[in-house]
Amino acid sequence: MTTILLVEDIPDTVELVRRALTAHGYDLLHAPDAETGLQMALEHHPALILLDLGLPDYDGQTLAGWLRAEPALQGIPIVAFTAWPQETARRMVESYGCNGYIPKPIVRVKEFIELIETFLTETSRGGDAH
Repeated sequence: MTTILLVEDIPDTVELVRRALTAHGYDLLHAPDAETGLQMALEHHPALILLDLGLPDYDGQTLAGWLRAEPALQGIPIVAFTAWPQETARRMVESYGCNGYIPKPIVRVKEFIELIETFLTETSRGGDAH
């Protein structure tokens, strides 16, 4: 089963993502803050990391930097999961070293799952998805 790590501090968002991903055969790990997210990524080596950019302990840029600095995590795509406006999100993705972004809130589960699958597929072929 493909494991995805969600680093997110809003319980309602976590539950929606959990339901969407598990219904489509994914295993979800959840970290409520940056420090836990780093620990879980190092311990579990997920196939994908969904990263909220506004976390209670450190911002998304800090966590993305920590993740990118870990040799063992180099091949794991990091996808910003944000409610920020599209243009802001694009700039943040570039400056944070993320592979792309998925907008919040999730309005259409099918589109959310398609984006997840695109990031997993494109990254496994060595490209960026979004």
